[in-house]
Amino acid sequence: MTPGLPAGGPASGAVSAAPGLSSAEAARRLQQFGANSLPASRPVPGWRRLLAEMTHFFAIMLWGAAVLAYMAGMPQLAVAIVIVVLVNGVFAYIQQERAQHAASKLRELLPAMVSVRRDGRTVKVHTTELVPDDAVLLLAGDRIPADLRLVLAAGCSVDESMLTGESEAVTKAPGDTVFGGTFLVNGEAEGIVSVTGGGTRLAEIAALTGRVEAPPTPLALELQRIVRITATMALGIGVLFFVLSLLVGISWRDAFLFAIGVAVALVPEGLLPTVTLSLAVGAQRMAQRNALVRNLEAVETLGSTTFICTDKTGTLTQNRMNAVEVWTPAGLVSVIGAGYGPEAEVTGPGAAEARHLSTAAVAASKGRAVLHGGQWIAEGDPMEAAIDALAARLAGAGQTPGQEPGEPEPSQRFAFDPRRLRESAIVGTTLYVKGAPESVIPLCTHGSGDGAEDDGGAAGAARARAQVDQMASHGLRVLAVAQRTLPAPPGPGVQLEEIESGLMLLGLIGLHDPPRAEVRLALEAARGAGIKVAMVTGDHAFTAAAIARETGLLGSPELVLEGHNLPEDDAVLAALLDRDGVVVSRVTPEQKLRVARLLQHRGHVVAMTGDGVNDGPALQQADIGVAMGLSGTDVAREAADLVLLDDDFATIIAAVEQGRATYANIRRFLTYHLTDNVAELTPFVIWALSGGRFPLALSVLQILALDIGTDLLPALALGSEAPSKGTLKRPPERRHLMDKALMFRVFGLLGPVEALFEMTAYTAVLLGAGWTPGAELPPSDVLMAASGAAFTTVVLAQLANAFACRSASVPPWRLGWFSNRLLVWAVLAELGLLAVFLFLGPVATLLGHAPPSPGGLVVALAAIPGVLVADWLYKIVRHRRAGQATPATKDQRL
Repeated sequence: MTPGLPAGGPASGAVSAAPGLSSAEAARRLQQFGANSLPASRPVPGWRRLLAEMTHFFAIMLWGAAVLAYMAGMPQLAVAIVIVVLVNGVFAYIQQERAQHAASKLRELLPAMVSVRRDGRTVKVHTTELVPDDAVLLLAGDRIPADLRLVLAAGCSVDESMLTGESEAVTKAPGDTVFGGTFLVNGEAEGIVSVTGGGTRLAEIAALTGRVEAPPTPLALELQRIVRITATMALGIGVLFFVLSLLVGISWRDAFLFAIGVAVALVPEGLLPTVTLSLAVGAQRMAQRNALVRNLEAVETLGSTTFICTDKTGTLTQNRMNAVEVWTPAGLVSVIGAGYGPEAEVTGPGAAEARHLSTAAVAASKGRAVLHGGQWIAEGDPMEAAIDALAARLAGAGQTPGQEPGEPEPSQRFAFDPRRLRESAIVGTTLYVKGAPESVIPLCTHGSGDGAEDDGGAAGAARARAQVDQMASHGLRVLAVAQRTLPAPPGPGVQLEEIESGLMLLGLIGLHDPPRAEVRLALEAARGAGIKVAMVTGDHAFTAAAIARETGLLGSPELVLEGHNLPEDDAVLAALLDRDGVVVSRVTPEQKLRVARLLQHRGHVVAMTGDGVNDGPALQQADIGVAMGLSGTDVAREAADLVLLDDDFATIIAAVEQGRATYANIRRFLTYHLTDNVAELTPFVIWALSGGRFPLALSVLQILALDIGTDLLPALALGSEAPSKGTLKRPPERRHLMDKALMFRVFGLLGPVEALFEMTAYTAVLLGAGWTPGAELPPSDVLMAASGAAFTTVVLAQLANAFACRSASVPPWRLGWFSNRLLVWAVLAELGLLAVFLFLGPVATLLGHAPPSPGGLVVALAAIPGVLVADWLYKIVRHRRAGQATPATKDQRL
């Protein structure tokens, strides 16, 4: 037997230590059962992940456009498109490289070395060498290396929060099973390995996490829809122009090449990199607000969130117990103080009785509050540390936690037992007991504490129970403390049933895990944003409901569900869950996963928070998995899309706000891009309708220069627009990125206005040179100047359009011309590129245009106020039709 390890559990007789295996037998079993390691999943090679970024639907469409451009005799266009696809794919790959490695991180939860009994002596072996029936020796703080059946346990409690979500350590006795990946908080133990490797509970959760496939994000679905619409339009218009070209007498080969050029011109080559970079900007802003994004599309998904399933401990609460009330028959004492330090304000009668009660509770506890690095922290169980701090506060300013005034160390301890719901300690001839009131109070015959028997005892017990109910109604966790004087110090083999009777109730302690101060406001913001919130936790229903009630999360009427009582019928459970303020307690990993799936089936975009190994499957299943950065495990962080660096629920709401802003920004630059496409298509339409008699104003290469040259930087600047004031004051976005309002603004207003000025500038230059419609084509220098005027008009109109697209309801002068500084710099860069395209000889020659004439330049400059005025009038009409205030008085930038 291990030296110093008592041969028995908390309340049992002696149990023989396991003899252990021989080295030869261990080696044989290692060959038979394999290494004690979690099954490795084959990672996706980096080249395949990179290839995936370059072969999704939109990228394939661009590859096809490049091939067609090359076939059409435009190798420059083909090369440019290929560069766009490669650059965007590499950028997206870099951003997504920190992919999901939850299963591999689970292996790191197992210790490297472990003490076992082999050949009759204690040796250390690598955890992978453990085999069934090995005798494993554990001390406080040890990580449990495999699933074990305990044969010896002294004062043992195990932190199983990684697997169960339960925030409190669980007391273990001989015969109990402990699971690999958890760790021993207190005491010493010896266990026999029952299962290793892939058969452990940890491996089951790893396999469950690996089997869960995250659903496509709302943004991914929307981009697929946009690509389908764009591809259909490009293909349809290409076919139309092929037919029109044949009708005007162009050869089928030239008509085919021309149609290819038109279709390629309609593909928004700059859309994909703009979306990717906009998401990256959103991710950077979230990081500045303590939210680390691991999956770029999660930025937008947060903005679409309709349901948040939040954990309790550490997310809604501070994860720090505090003893705030002490009741004794002499009266109620309130303790006001933060943390575990000795400084606190103590008020109320019965201070002496409360001081004795706290000393008795400390005697029956092992956890302490200790000074470390200038701060008081919990050592051992946080609840017991809070009791230790309570004793110091009641003892006065000269007392510090960790000291029991005048009390010797207990001669015997009987650890907390989940069946008994209490723990005890013997100091000299005094037995001290603390535990759940329903467990302790029935053992007390002196319920009133005044020595009265029988009726007095019954009356005192009733009085104590009434006080328990009152303290519990305040959201406190209540412990009862009692004592008894024994005739003589009991021997080592004493049975608790013999001495835990006839106790005198000293009183009650009310403990509180305070909620984070900002949680209530954050919950109000979530509800104002149209987001439902539920608490899904492994904690006890009473504790969960109390915190939910205190933070304002619990809805009305109150609904608290427990894991073991959840309806088996999915439809019934989904209907119960789909409401604001529901609490689901005592959930297993499988149940948490089920909750996420059922809410998704109800049409919700679900954000799920978690910090333990048990949360991995649900985090993977949810539309947006949110892990804790401070208290969370590597497994949870690797399974999540978003990591909260401060473990604060309010940070989720801040991230939702940025996510919604990112969605709005995508609509902004999508409007900007599509408006440009209308102006780019118009010259081809006019050419076709004129039967080829009206010259083509723009070439395909000029269109490419517009798409990925002058337009790209303003579009990126629109993607960095800050959230508007009303971002969290409306429901989550349910509309498509390309909805009727956006399509009308693009194809019914901004696009036609740009096209009108474009063709006016082009025509003005031709007419100024003496050309008349239907006549022979003018000289090439005139055509190049006219084309340069059309090109310049589109660029300047897009300059104005960039400012107009900052809002769907407010004119840019109400927002401030310089409030988006990136846009100002982008517009200046756009003007610089325009100068390069027009005046740098080789570039201008390649594009097929020249600087515009003075008349063409005047029309081009007039496009700036023309676009702004048209957009302003549209916004006025839109608001009047909606019966709203004039846009000049509001900031609604969606």
